[in-house]
Amino acid sequence: MGHEAIRTPNLDQLAKESATFERGYVPTALCRPSLATLITGLYSHQNGITGNDPAATAANRMYQQQTGTDPRELLISNIDQHPTLPQMLGERGYLSFQSGKWWEGNYQRGGFTAGMTRGFPKPGGRHGDDGLAIGRTGMAPVNAFIDSATEQDKPFLLWYAPFLPHTPHNPPQRILNKYAQPGRSESVAKYYAMCDWFDETCGQLLDKLDEKGISENTLVVYVTDNGWIQDPNGKGYTERSKRSPYEAGTRTPIMFRWPGKITPTMRNELCSSIDIVPTILAAAGAKIPANLPGLNLLPNLEQDTPIDRDTIYGESFAHDIADIQNPQASLLYRWVIQGNDKLLLTYDGDTGKMRFPPKDGKPQLFDLKKDPHEMKNLASQRPQRVEELNQLIENWYPVTERTAGRIASQPAPKQSK
Repeated sequence: MGHEAIRTPNLDQLAKESATFERGYVPTALCRPSLATLITGLYSHQNGITGNDPAATAANRMYQQQTGTDPRELLISNIDQHPTLPQMLGERGYLSFQSGKWWEGNYQRGGFTAGMTRGFPKPGGRHGDDGLAIGRTGMAPVNAFIDSATEQDKPFLLWYAPFLPHTPHNPPQRILNKYAQPGRSESVAKYYAMCDWFDETCGQLLDKLDEKGISENTLVVYVTDNGWIQDPNGKGYTERSKRSPYEAGTRTPIMFRWPGKITPTMRNELCSSIDIVPTILAAAGAKIPANLPGLNLLPNLEQDTPIDRDTIYGESFAHDIADIQNPQASLLYRWVIQGNDKLLLTYDGDTGKMRFPPKDGKPQLFDLKKDPHEMKNLASQRPQRVEELNQLIENWYPVTERTAGRIASQPAPKQSK
């Protein structure tokens, strides 16, 4: 993508062999809800998985008292309410394997036929547990699954969601040596090396497909769960990256590789991870549920034709969920991109960990072509455009009255006629 230092030769090669969307996005820039969209094909406000953990709030304590169930289990139970990608492919005879990040209990809870994560309520079962070793300590479990599936002559789904380049940033010294240099902080050098390490494991996975002779008959999809800009003075991320709806938080390359089926090309249309589930289902000849909001992109990818859409949507919620029965209680942003115009609407979702929304709560309108880093808010200069995009957001995901959290001061959205 043009970075001045980080080298990712395996992903570069994948991009050359794929339909690569440079303007790809995830609707929610936080790992758990982002992954929940990839497994259900639904927005966070639809599948109920809006944040990483239930907050210690009165509302969540009340649910625990009423049900006798830990709020963490109540949150996980949302995955039981919707068909998952492994379940839907399972109806077509697919085996499936979970590795890496996975929040929704044991891997079987998501419909995987095999996997690595024990999950809550097992000790340490929060966001992947044993699965987080994949990539960092080798690829043996993934390789064994691919070997087994091919020996059985079974189609398969592989969920490769490594804990890379996630913290802790502890890359192998051999890779860190490539990035350590005078004038570059240690934290930045380590992050750069982690990206390189991640790329290396992706190469190992793609090589495995070649080794088994199945690359020609395998759809490879690449997406990132959220962005990250390394704090040069610490181990964390900067404010406008992970968890934020700004470009550095929610934008990601999205690639689809299927040799002989999908035309390799760099595409500049808008693409969202909400499109991945219906596209995979179409590739597998599986039925696409009517309630999925994403597009089946396969016909466009096969025929290299333009996508008949110029608008995508997203939302941001607090890291900790104030009310697991009421997603709006933790709502921080709703956003829309139409063409190059991007509108952010801000709310004061309440968990005690609110960080990103500006204090004034005013709409933010950006021209992404002229201002890709979103530094100049044009809302006051283009009020009509704000109203138009505001109406699109309201039609997509209307905000209603709620008991927890309050809508920050801003123009009230017009109601649909």
